[in-house]
Amino acid sequence: MPNFSGNWRMKSSENFEELLKALGVNVMLRKIAVAAASKPAVEIKQDGETFYIKTSTTVRTTEIHFKIGEEFEEQTVDGRPCKSLAKWESENKMVCEQRLLKGEGPKTGWSREMTNDGELILTMTADDVICTRVYIRE
Repeated sequence: MPNFSGNWRMKSSENFEELLKALGVNVMLRKIAVAAASKPAVEIKQDGETFYIKTSTTVRTTEIHFKIGEEFEEQTVDGRPCKSLAKWESENKMVCEQRLLKGEGPKTGWSREMTNDGELILTMTADDVICTRVYIRE
C-alpha cells in the first residue's frame, strides 16, 4: 500500500476552470476560485486505510476524514454536500464516487494516485470534464 502521508504542493494543474464551468460556477466566482486554488497546500495523514486530507487555499480550507470502503460526507469542488465512497482501483490509486445529497448536477468524483517517481496525481471529474493536478512532496 502506498504512503500518501505528507505535505504536498501543486506542480501543475490542467482544466480546473473547465471543471468549475461544468459544475455551473459563474464566471466571477470561477476567476476567484482559479486564482485562489493556484497554490493549494495539501496535508495528508494516512493510517492504513484511514485518511485525513486538508486542502488550504487563500479562500477556503476543506478537511475530509474517511476510510477506504466506508461512505463519508464531504463537499463537491463547488461546495455542495455529498456522500462519497472511496475504494482502491489499483495498488497505488484510490477512486471516489460522489453522490449529491440535494438537487441535480453533473456526476462528480475524484481519484488520487501515487506515481512511481513519488508524485501525487489528483484527478477531479464532472461528467466528462477531467481536471488533473500534479503534486510533489515538500
